[in-house]
Amino acid sequence: MNKELKKPLATKFKSKATIIDDKMVEVIAPDGEVFSILTRIGIFTNQETRQYQLHLVETVFDKNFSDDKEIMANNIWRDLMLNGVSFMGMSSGDRQGERTRIGKKIRQIREEKGIEAKDLANLANIDAANLSRIEQGKYSVGLDILSRIAFVLGYHIDIVPNQM
Repeated sequence: MNKELKKPLATKFKSKATIIDDKMVEVIAPDGEVFSILTRIGIFTNQETRQYQLHLVETVFDKNFSDDKEIMANNIWRDLMLNGVSFMGMSSGDRQGERTRIGKKIRQIREEKGIEAKDLANLANIDAANLSRIEQGKYSVGLDILSRIAFVLGYHIDIVPNQM
């Protein structure tokens, strides 16, 4: 194998890509969130080519990892295409439902209390654009920011059982 091709194969990544079948690869991002990408990596019969393509995917995920999942996804799309990965689509991650649920709840409480988004952002000491992304479920909010938002709204963070 070409020495230049071996270099990426020796690199360790925080992201982990695994071939699921001929057209699907699962990627575990550095924060543990799982993404599915539609790609033809699984059709390659040459194992070195498959490994090289998987490592390209891991490189792109590591490089573009972000709490802002919308920006992250856009950058991953771009970089996979630029790196020649036969890429056709990507899931929004296995935590999208939670991001959306939490964002809707924050917006609901804020609106019930009659608080403008820019005022909540100012009081919680976060960027108004980030609050907008949080409320839309596009931003993976950390515990510190979530706690500040909850405090401003008169709430606290608690662990509660899932409702079925």
